[in-house]
Order: sequence, then structure tokens, then C-alpha cells
Amino acid sequence: MTGFEKLQQAKRFDMKKKPIRQRHYLRPVTWLLSYPTVWAHRLKINRINMEGIKPPFLLLCTHHAFIDFKVTTAALFPYRANYVVAIDGFLKREWLLRNAGGICKRKFTNDLQLIRQIREVLIVNKDVLALYPEARYSLVGTTAVLPDSLGKMAKLLGVPVVMLNMHGHYLSSPAWNLKDRGNRIEADYSLLFTKEDLAKSSVSHINAAIRKAFEYDEYRWQKENKIRISYAKRAEGLHKPLYQCPHCLSEYTTYSEGTRIGCSACHKAWEMSEYGELQAVQKADDEKDLVTEFSHIPDWYEFERKQVRTQIEGGTYNLKTKAYVEALPNAKGYIPLGEALLIHDMQGFKLEGMFGKEGFLLAKTPLSMYSCHIEYEYFGKGDCIDLSTLEDTYYIYPKEQKFSVTKIALATEELFAFYSKEQEVAPPSVLEAVVQSPS
Repeated sequence: MTGFEKLQQAKRFDMKKKPIRQRHYLRPVTWLLSYPTVWAHRLKINRINMEGIKPPFLLLCTHHAFIDFKVTTAALFPYRANYVVAIDGFLKREWLLRNAGGICKRKFTNDLQLIRQIREVLIVNKDVLALYPEARYSLVGTTAVLPDSLGKMAKLLGVPVVMLNMHGHYLSSPAWNLKDRGNRIEADYSLLFTKEDLAKSSVSHINAAIRKAFEYDEYRWQKENKIRISYAKRAEGLHKPLYQCPHCLSEYTTYSEGTRIGCSACHKAWEMSEYGELQAVQKADDEKDLVTEFSHIPDWYEFERKQVRTQIEGGTYNLKTKAYVEALPNAKGYIPLGEALLIHDMQGFKLEGMFGKEGFLLAKTPLSMYSCHIEYEYFGKGDCIDLSTLEDTYYIYPKEQKFSVTKIALATEELFAFYSKEQEVAPPSVLEAVVQSPS
């Protein structure tokens, strides 16, 4: 039986099953798994206007690293919650995740069933619903794209909205190098809206307040709070998000090792300080004076975004590469499908090929996805993107050398913004927001 035949016969994850209130006997387990870690990182929680706030409420959380879930557990103590978790978070542990309060979501799909489950948690069970609407771990320690419909959902639900803006998590374990640095962490735990506030506020006002509450810059926070990270390999992996040289503009030529990031095309190099700043330390081949283009890492990332935006505005953005594909129809495990052709261009995503004797095509238009979920070195298999339908999630590993999943993610966001502005359409439902899985 081929992989595609196995996929066709596989039983899909039951998305309609009602959310389970976190079992009482598992609550001590969640505390036991969370508190030693947050104590080791010297967590400080700043509670703002939280006096008397009890469930039910909607908890919106920033998303930096796996420790986010542990800090959320500590902040909510002694209350229990249900968490929206991506399908791969349930892998090989569906029973445990469901009974611990997990609600499954396939990434960037418009799943109406999810809103029913959220209402079940808040309106019927009167518990906390924890949502990580940035959809993935932060790539460079700054806020990711948020859907406009967050405000619509908050107003529809009609329960208090609470914010958990976490600091230091990305610095401790960035997505491009998961080695724990052990630095101290902090969280701002604050009330954004009471039920009464929501009733009299416009959706635009709610969205503006949510976006303001979500603002963070990990490198700025590090500098302001003098968080020293002496880890000898603190820059290793930084070339994953910083894939384009700001000096020679070459793409996919950056590399990183130890405390340095450099470009193999022009041979320029930068040193990452113990306080997260970059300083040019080696001139490029054609450079007269040593210049630091971007000392602040998020500025380099935004430079790349502008470069992608220019390609999209000029209609020249295009990626075409062979890719290895796996599918995840349920929590039992990945099903290898084989090789396919991945195209990402001005028309969006297209994944097509032959799996055994079966032809396959998956297409996603630019306006169907406001962002894209990516992983670096996912389970040691390499960098990947994932695309989902309501029944399946496909993990796609480009095979050709010159590519960057970071650029694919930036292009997805910029394509959506380009066509939204051009056609003046509303962003997709908040149900398309993905919550990163604890993997």
C-alpha cells in the first residue's frame, strides 16, 4: 500500500468532539511540569487590573517558545483552562492533550467548528480559553501578524478579555536555536476589556487595543533590562530568519556559527553581542569602510520583508522547487507521501505531483492565507512549511538548496496584504489563526 493509499484510508482526527474540561487529577501534573521551569527562569508576573477577575474569560497570549505554555499555567493558577493547539501537538498523546484541555486546530483553515468549541468552554463550562493568535513562535522576537477578526470574535463572545504578554522566552530559546539560555523571564498579565467594555466598544477600537497589548521587541527588552546572554553559540541558526545579506543583497548566502553571522558571497561578517546587538567585524570584499547595516536584529528582518514586498509589487515573486511531503491526518503519526512540486508565486501556493499512481493537487490562493506556518529543522528533517485542509495537514520540505522558509512566510503575508489592498477585501476569520503546537 502506498503512502497516499494509507492517507486515503486513514481515520481523520475528530474535530467535532466537545472540549473536555481539564481533569482535576491532571491539574497537579501541569503545575508540577510548569513550576520548576518558571522558577529556574526567575519568572516575574506583573498583574495589572486583574483584581477580582475570575473565569470565564478569553486569554490572549504572545508566542515565543515552548515555555509559553508553562508560564500561562503559572499565571492562571489556580484556574484551569482549555488551550487551542495545532494538530502536531496531539501527536502520540491525543488522550493526554484532550484531557489536559487541548482543542485541536489545523493551521490556517477556516474551521467553524472551533468557534463552537470556544463558546462551549466560555459560555457553558465557564472556564478560561487560552489562545495564541500569532500562529507560530516569533522568528526574530517581535510581534507577528494578527487577524483583524480578533476584535470581532472578542465582541461576539462577550466575556472579559485578558492579555498575557511574555518577555524573555524568545531570548531563552529562539525558534532558530532551541538551546535554553536560562535567562530570567517576565510576563505582563493584564485586563484589556470587561464584558461591559466590549459591549460599548467598536470592533476597530477592540482591535487597536489588542494590537497595542501585543506589542513586544525581545531585543529591545533585553537591552533595556540588561539581560546578558553569554552562551558561546548564541548566533548559531540566526541565518535561518536572516537569509539575505544586507550588504550585497545576495539571498540564501548567510551562515552562522558561534557568535557570528556572515555572508559567503561578499564575505562580510557581524558579531552578536551578549546583549543581542550586531556589530560588523569583517568588511565585505568591495567595502572600503566597515559599516554595520543593522545593529538591531528585527530591523534586518524588516529589511527582508521590504525586499519581498518590492518583488510582489513588481509581480516577480516566484518559487518553484521539488519538495518531500508528509501528511498528518490524525494524531497517530506522519504518513510519507513522496516527492512533489511546490510552487509559490503571485497566484499563491500550489503543491502538485504523483503519489504512486495517484495525481495530487493542493492550491491555496493569496487571500486564503494571511500568514504561513514554518519550522526550522523540524524533527531533524530540515526546514519546512505546512499547508492544511480541514482534513489533512501536509508538511513540505523543499529539497533544492537555494530557498528559505522565512522568505516563504514573509511572501505569504505580503501577498495577502497586496491583494487585500488591491481588492479591498476583509481579512479572513479569526478561525484561520493558528496556534502553535507544543512540539
